[in-house]
Amino acid sequence: MADAFDWLERGIVEIFPDQPTSELPTENLRQKIAADDRPLRIKLGIDPTGSDIHLGHSTLFRKLRAFQDAGHTAVLIIGDFTARIGDPTGKSEVRKQLTEDQVQANAKTYLEQVRPILDFDTPGRLEIRYNSEWLSGLDLTQILQLLGTMTVGQMLAKEGFAERYRQENPIFLHEFLYPLLQGYDSVAVDADVELGGTDQKFNLAVGRDLQRHFGKDPQFGLLMPILNGTDGVQKMSKSLNNYVGLLEDPLSMYSKLEKIPDDLIQQYFELLTNLPLAELPENPREAQKLLGLEIVGQYHGAAAALKAQATAIGLTQRPGQGTATDSVPEFSLAAVEFPAKLFYLVGASGLCKSSSEARRQLQGGAIRLNGEKLTDPNQMIDQPDALYDQVMQMGKKKFVRFVP
Repeated sequence: MADAFDWLERGIVEIFPDQPTSELPTENLRQKIAADDRPLRIKLGIDPTGSDIHLGHSTLFRKLRAFQDAGHTAVLIIGDFTARIGDPTGKSEVRKQLTEDQVQANAKTYLEQVRPILDFDTPGRLEIRYNSEWLSGLDLTQILQLLGTMTVGQMLAKEGFAERYRQENPIFLHEFLYPLLQGYDSVAVDADVELGGTDQKFNLAVGRDLQRHFGKDPQFGLLMPILNGTDGVQKMSKSLNNYVGLLEDPLSMYSKLEKIPDDLIQQYFELLTNLPLAELPENPREAQKLLGLEIVGQYHGAAAALKAQATAIGLTQRPGQGTATDSVPEFSLAAVEFPAKLFYLVGASGLCKSSSEARRQLQGGAIRLNGEKLTDPNQMIDQPDALYDQVMQMGKKKFVRFVP
């Protein structure tokens, strides 16, 4: 890129502070990077409260990788302790507390999913830390000291808490500890910069305050936007079914990405790729195809991306007419007891989340078998043999190939 710092500012909403302070005499983060003769320590904390990561989560990991490529040290903090509290940000009610075993299992899958993004191999480029290392050893005196750094009024100024308080939804005392413990992570790892979404500014600012309280230089905060989901309306979320998961097969990823709304194309390229934005295709359809190839290639390789594209074209243009289907996700009919009604088969295949949803989709004409629309939920399938190697699809994005 023409500017040596384009990698830093690409997709960024805010870097704070952006003016000199007594603790940070350099004017901004650019100057600090240029002035320091040591790699900066770049903190990203993740709470493994679930098992899957989607593209919305990946934007922060990609920025962390950009710092790695610029010669800095990524400090990835697995919040195995704070996950047992749960970040209250944006929540209208208290989070369900997880067990230690649940958190450890989730953390393992998180690390596996971010391997295609982060540099795990270059010495000195990545530290993986678990915050139970320092938080589980805090005694009551130290916890009281943390609590003494913030007032109840300051806590209630936090957007999520303020809204819950106005609506008279319960706020439990342990939830007040979350931003303090998360902020203490910055003290423990000597963070120079912390990454977060725009909804995390309060937590990042607490980290700065606690570093100052403990006599350390306060970190810079770097905020990135919340990625919109494939519906183009709400933020990407598994619960809203508008997400693209990092563990999804190449065809499913490609099929979703090539159909995103036109007004999302710029944001997706900016946050999810390193391609020069000035060189993108002007034709939205061609840009969608390029986006699908680029992102699928990141997680599955270029060959798998090209194969997914060819299969998607074949399924939408020439269904059931000799199209190669070997990259379509498979479903073994051995898992179904025949005879079976069609709605049950559709639900069991994973195309729909439940049999009731399968009924609705069938009645609405959204389910096809080799291009032929299926509309009778109660159609009886006596034997599986006739379905072997046949492709069933829901809409334009979800496919499954039946195998023995």
